[in-house]
Amino acid sequence: MNANSVFQICLFFGILVATVKPLGWYMSQVFRGKSCGLDWLVGPVERSMYRLAGVDPGSEMSWKSYSIAVLLFHCVGFAFVYLVLRVQDRLPLNPQGFAANSPDLAFNTAVSFITNTNWQSYGGETTMSYVSQMLALTVQNFVSAASGIAVLVAVIRGFSRHNSETIGNFWVDLTRSTLYVLLPLSIVLAIGLVSQGVVQNVQPNQSVSLLQPMSIDEPVLGADGKSTLDSDGKVITQKKEVTSQFLSMGPVASQVAIKQLGTNGGGFFNVNSAHPYENPTPITNLLEMLSILVIAAALCWTFGDMVGDRRQGWAIFIAMMVIFVPLVFGVVAAEQAGNPNLSIPMTKAESGTIGKQVGIDQASGVGHSGGNMEGKEVRFGIVNSGIWAVATTAASNGSVNSMHDSFTPMGGLIPMWLMQLGEVVFGGVGSGLYGMLMFAIVAVFVAGLMVGRTPEYLGKKIEAYEMKMAALVILIPPLVVLVGTAIAVLGPGLEYMSGNEIKSNLNNPGAHGYSEVLYAFSSAGNNNGSAFAGLTANEPFYNTALGIAMWVSRFWLMIPVLAIAGSLARKKYTPPGAGTLRTDNALFVVLLVGAVLLVGALTFVPALALGPVVEQLQTVASHAAQ
Repeated sequence: MNANSVFQICLFFGILVATVKPLGWYMSQVFRGKSCGLDWLVGPVERSMYRLAGVDPGSEMSWKSYSIAVLLFHCVGFAFVYLVLRVQDRLPLNPQGFAANSPDLAFNTAVSFITNTNWQSYGGETTMSYVSQMLALTVQNFVSAASGIAVLVAVIRGFSRHNSETIGNFWVDLTRSTLYVLLPLSIVLAIGLVSQGVVQNVQPNQSVSLLQPMSIDEPVLGADGKSTLDSDGKVITQKKEVTSQFLSMGPVASQVAIKQLGTNGGGFFNVNSAHPYENPTPITNLLEMLSILVIAAALCWTFGDMVGDRRQGWAIFIAMMVIFVPLVFGVVAAEQAGNPNLSIPMTKAESGTIGKQVGIDQASGVGHSGGNMEGKEVRFGIVNSGIWAVATTAASNGSVNSMHDSFTPMGGLIPMWLMQLGEVVFGGVGSGLYGMLMFAIVAVFVAGLMVGRTPEYLGKKIEAYEMKMAALVILIPPLVVLVGTAIAVLGPGLEYMSGNEIKSNLNNPGAHGYSEVLYAFSSAGNNNGSAFAGLTANEPFYNTALGIAMWVSRFWLMIPVLAIAGSLARKKYTPPGAGTLRTDNALFVVLLVGAVLLVGALTFVPALALGPVVEQLQTVASHAAQ
């Protein structure tokens, strides 16, 4: 790793850290109901929405009422998105004439977007009409992110209130998250993206003539629509002259802005943020990478300010960075090291030319420090691809600007493991921080056991009820991931569910194929949404199984979290004593990081050993054999 690589990484972190306090202060003002600078503009809209919906912003809810409101809101959202996708062929703004989604794809997509996962089993530019993109999917990008922030704010109130039966009003928190935080930031980012060339229109796809026509070898199709084979089993091809190309259009910038800021992920185009119409320049790449983390990072400061001790927020932020920073350097280093098998000179028999050396020198790439450039955009290189891979899997975002399936085994292991940690290293907006707070509860509980004291966090005693709920939050995602993966790799036993062997959906055998399945369920089971690729997921089994995994991992976690918030709000404040564990110093940061890493290691290391670890050992052994 050279100085340029280190500079790019440090620049990214420097800008990110600089945004934490100002944005964190702004959001604290918003959720405490104080003046934030946009009241004159957004306030009348907010009050009008309350009147239209019949919401009394002054009334508050118990944790149970808050939970019911969350579930009802998202059930209605699911029904609406599912309906739109099933009838999109009859709706306007469908200039490409796309057909309605199949029932299993509509189910998977609706669950994906209401849970802030945005897993996509489809190619956006070939499947979704403009009205589906805007009315169904983009709306959910806003409100699913806003609900995550709302639940976090309710949890913060649980810590800051004493002897209270209420934790706020979900409808107010949802509205303020959308109007004051997500919408203004999305408008600013969308304008910035459009200025750099990201498209934003509702025109039909454009056919343009190529400046240099080309010929390609096209398979000859038989009457059954499949490729025809010769006597040797090879595909028969014919020359085809290509003189034009279709360019996809659509309201891209607006969707890209909220998909990044709301840690939704997904992509308007099938290749996501590697597409030049989604992410055309290094400037848009930097803006989008920062927007993935900026709200989640700033919420740490908001948390500290709202509980009355900003050092608590900084402690959580530092714990996240202690895990995040080394993993960024780890992925970049693994990818810059390259694949040793690509450096092996071809033999005489392989090359067909005596003495010809065809090994690839991966150590001297021009402008990118060399390494594994497979599946990466040249305009971004390894460093920015590596930062994005770690940021998107740390932040429950799921968007990609490179192909994770083409990463080296160790380079691909790190993003997968980050998701398996529970999406608490920044994580989704709101959901990542309340997930990390569950680990904080576990950390202080363990510390209390070691010294023989009732554990306390922020002046609230942590007792059996809080520990049971926190255990559910921490253990449900690993259960979903591991059980789902186990069922999927048993393919033949589930033929009746999908009509064919599930294993046949894998485009790669052995350890790498297993990694693709494990990655898919890790992504769905932690509401991330990114894909390793190489797995044909758009079929009934995977659409259904991954949809169930996304639903469980979103709402079966939200409810225990709100239960903890309600329990803490009812408790009285306990002043710290001589034996109280401080939770704003380096010792607590170490305990918190240890709790996160220990759970992740104990839970997933055996599974990872069967996938990327085995693949790395096979790569090393293959290279040594040469």
